[in-house]
Amino acid sequence: MIPIATALEQIRNTVQPWPVVSQDLISSVGMVLARDVLADIDSPPHHKSVMDGYAVRSSDIQAGCRELVVTETIVAGSSPQQSVKAGCAARIMTGAPLPEGADAVVMVEKTSEVAGAKPPQVRIDLSQIAPGHHTMSRAENYRSGDVVLSRGHQIRAADIGLLAEVGCDPVEVYRQPTIAVLPTGDELVKVDQQPGPAQIRNSNGPMLVALNQAQGLAVEALDIGRDDPAQLKRLVEQGLQKDVLLLSGGVSAGMLDLVPKVLAECGVEQVFHKVAVKPGKPIWFGQWSAGTHTCYVFGLPGNPLSSLVGYHLFVRYAIQCMFEQADQQRWSGAQLVNDHQTRGNRPTFWPGKIQVDSGMTRHVATLPWNGSSDLRALGQADCLVHFPLEKNEWQAGEPVEIWPLER
Repeated sequence: MIPIATALEQIRNTVQPWPVVSQDLISSVGMVLARDVLADIDSPPHHKSVMDGYAVRSSDIQAGCRELVVTETIVAGSSPQQSVKAGCAARIMTGAPLPEGADAVVMVEKTSEVAGAKPPQVRIDLSQIAPGHHTMSRAENYRSGDVVLSRGHQIRAADIGLLAEVGCDPVEVYRQPTIAVLPTGDELVKVDQQPGPAQIRNSNGPMLVALNQAQGLAVEALDIGRDDPAQLKRLVEQGLQKDVLLLSGGVSAGMLDLVPKVLAECGVEQVFHKVAVKPGKPIWFGQWSAGTHTCYVFGLPGNPLSSLVGYHLFVRYAIQCMFEQADQQRWSGAQLVNDHQTRGNRPTFWPGKIQVDSGMTRHVATLPWNGSSDLRALGQADCLVHFPLEKNEWQAGEPVEIWPLER
C-alpha cells in the first residue's frame, strides 16, 4: 500500500503526453488546447461607440454648447469620412468607429433633432459628459499578440466566439483519448433488470461512463464482466484497444477478485496495486502496449464511492497528464460546519455539501454516510471533503480541502 502522492508520481512517470491534432473550430468543444492561442488583431480594432447616439467633443458639452451641427452618419462596418470639429457631432451606431475629434457618445435617448435646422442639428439633453462616455478604446479587450487562451485550457462553448474572433480555425488540440468501461461481478445485472436474490444493478458502469462524458471524452460501455476468467479476458482484450480501460470491481483480495490475474495474463504491466486512501484502497494501475498503441488500465474498487474517489484522484490525473495538465488542481478550501470524526489509518474522502454565507465564505457540511456503497449520500453530495491522516477529530470552523463534484 503506497501513499497517494507516490501513486500520483507513478502515474505521472508512466503516462505520456498525448498527440497533438488540428481540429475544426466548431467540433473542438470539450477538447484541450495544445498551444497558446494568440490574438492576431486588436480587440476592438478601433475606438468605437457602444451606443446608438451622437459622437461629440466632451469639451463642447462642458462649455454649454447644447445644439450641434450633424456632419455625417457612421454605421457599423463603415469608416468616418471627416473629423468632428468644435460645435459639431456625428450620428453614430453601436460598434461603429469613433471619428477623429470626438471623445464621447451621447445616447440617442438623451438627444432630439432641431426642427427645420439646415444643416441638420441635434440638441443634447445633458449638462456635462465625461471623455470616454459610451465609448471603447482600441485594444481595450486585448492587443494583437496577447495570449487569449492558454495551453491546457479545455475549450468551452463560450470560447468558440473568442477563437473565431482571432481567426483560430483549425485549433491545435490534444487528441481525445478513447475510454472503455468494464464493470465486473456475478452479482451485477443490467440497469433495466429486476435484481434477484443476492444481485444488484450495475451502477458503477453508468457512473463511470457519465464521469467521462462530462469531460467530453469518447467512452464505450462494455458488457458486464463475470467471475469467469475466460469471459473476463475477452472483455479486457476488447477494452485494451482503447486508450484507457476502467474496470470496476474484482481488484481486492477475495477468492473471485480475478482482475489483477486476468490483466497479467493479457500482458498488462502493473505499476501499483493498493493505495492508502479511504475509500478506494484496492485500486490497481498499469499499462499495456502493442506496437505504437498504449492503453492505461485502472482497476477501481467495486463500491460506488470507492470508484468515484479512484476516478477523481487517479484516473482524472492520468488524463491530465495526457494533456500536460498535471499541475492543475481542483482542490479548494472551505470551513467545516460540523464536528467530524474519522477512523482508520488512511486519508479519508467524505461526501459533503457546500454552503456559502452572506460574506461569500465557503463552508462545507459532512453528510450522513453509511460507507462506500451508500449511493444516496453520494447523490446528495456536491463535493468530497478531504480529511488527512494527521488526526481523527475535526472541529466545526476548521479549514478543510474539498473536491467539487460535477452536477
